[in-house]
Amino acid sequence: MRTTINVDDGVLARAKEFAARHRRTLNSVVEDALREMLARYEARAESPKVDLVVVTGDGLMPGVDLDSSAALHELLDEDAVIRYRRAGDAAD
Repeated sequence: MRTTINVDDGVLARAKEFAARHRRTLNSVVEDALREMLARYEARAESPKVDLVVVTGDGLMPGVDLDSSAALHELLDEDAVIRYRRAGDAAD
């Protein structure tokens, strides 16, 4: 299909350079760029929405050291054990 579009001079120059460097037509470069942009948009539109949980408080819990990944892993492991035990108690 033949159509006319207005393209910024700088963008058009870059697209022409790209086409020449890759031995492609300007038409194929523009088509591919449009396809890619549309595919990305559609993928975002189809992705599930995520509700983020916002927690308020007075800062970090005592003993939390954000500069130590090992300490954070240890706290997370302890938290997992506590939740596991609570789940077991609730099942009884």
